Amino acid sequence: MSNTLESPRNHQTLKIIKSAITSRLLLLSLILLWRTLIDPYDTSSPLDPDCLSRDHQQQERHVIQFPRIGSAIEDSIVWDSVYFVRIAQCGYEYEQTYAFLPLLPACVVLLSRTVLVPLVSVIGHRAVLALAGYLVNNVAFVLAAVYFYRVSVIILKDPEAAFQASILFCFNPASIFYSSIYTESLYALLSLGGLYHLISGASNVAVLWFALSGCARSNGVLNAGYLCFQTMHQAYDAVFLQKRAHLAVKVLIVGALRCICIFIPFIAFQAYGYYNICHGHSLDEMRPWCKAKIPLLYSYIQSHYWGVGFLRYFQLKQLPNFLVASPILSLAVCSILHYVRSQPEIFFSLGFRACNGEKRPTASPLSLDRVPESNSSHLKEKSSAKMQDKYTVRERKQRIKGDNYVLLDEYDSLEKPRYLSTFIVPCTLHLLFMAATAFFVMHVQVSTRFLSATPPLYWFASRLLISPGTGKRWGYMIWTYSTAYILLGSLLFSNFYPFT
Repeated sequence: MSNTLESPRNHQTLKIIKSAITSRLLLLSLILLWRTLIDPYDTSSPLDPDCLSRDHQQQERHVIQFPRIGSAIEDSIVWDSVYFVRIAQCGYEYEQTYAFLPLLPACVVLLSRTVLVPLVSVIGHRAVLALAGYLVNNVAFVLAAVYFYRVSVIILKDPEAAFQASILFCFNPASIFYSSIYTESLYALLSLGGLYHLISGASNVAVLWFALSGCARSNGVLNAGYLCFQTMHQAYDAVFLQKRAHLAVKVLIVGALRCICIFIPFIAFQAYGYYNICHGHSLDEMRPWCKAKIPLLYSYIQSHYWGVGFLRYFQLKQLPNFLVASPILSLAVCSILHYVRSQPEIFFSLGFRACNGEKRPTASPLSLDRVPESNSSHLKEKSSAKMQDKYTVRERKQRIKGDNYVLLDEYDSLEKPRYLSTFIVPCTLHLLFMAATAFFVMHVQVSTRFLSATPPLYWFASRLLISPGTGKRWGYMIWTYSTAYILLGSLLFSNFYPFT
């Protein structure tokens, strides 16, 4: 039976891989096309001043065999890509560069010093760094698409809907950033991979992936919320189902340690910045943020250099940028409202109540730690009894896997959308926080790429696509939006014109 189920799933996975590769080839082709047809707005991308540090100046200037190819690659280094390539080349030289976290530059350096070393004499060192960035991000995106599909299959419990959502992700409106030297691809891979491992029962592996996501983007630390949700439900199970208070204490301690582990890489990088900029200077010489009670470099840079702050972007002149972000923000709001209206009991009780206001009958969907056999059999009997009584509450069936178990829905209600399971709660809350931050705090046009790795957007969009009657109309609107932003993004962004 398992082989019968796995075969179609593997076939769909191959389709996702092909779609992800096709989308990346399409984006790279569009970049080359627009770069050929249109002159860039800013022509400073090829500038390559010497590094400030003597350690990095030891990089030899090779005689380049194909300088025109190297120059063409360097011309594609635009916007934030300039910072990432510079960091990979020279390290963190200036205060504002600490806004860009180290995982992507580290991957670029590793690849350029190993696999791509022979190309340094062919196209030049800086071009090799850029090529490494493109390679890392496009490969990471393909892997992220696979994890997106795997997560969607588990949560939606509908391979076809999961496939539709994954295709939408492959051709999402922020696609240009997933094929450029930006952190979107690495963040998506590590966040989705961590989510997959978490709901599959490998909590410690998930912590590692989430921690690495915090090395790619600062919002990676928000993935700790999934661990908090898991810990909260495990503690509930320990107290109210298993009647073991000491186990609840253990669960809370382990959960807290796991969350701390997710924050450690980001905090360590802030400490690294403090040591480089503030350490060894007198109070008069110190930067303002160095003197703060909590000297957080990242927030200071965002505020001081980019003007990021609560309601600071609410200006009349920024109205066009709000319009640019309106489609993705509208989709986010609609998906959140749809879930809340469909099953408010689950949402407002944070998953502690099932539909129709009934208390959840068994362990939580994220209770992935070992359960004693006696409790396990007791829960199964309780679940079986309730199913025989034809309760409307969804029952969950335990599947033991070594030291972990995963809870699956025993059956799905035909009256409710399939993906509206309890686990959607932390995913929706994550989207809610991200959308609110993008609208009220950040440069709002960044919303398109900031929210682009959030699964509930695509789950809701896929449901619109398959809705009877209106699915064709919604499908046209969604694909028109994605296509327009892919074309505009590849045109504007690659030529150094503003785009999200």
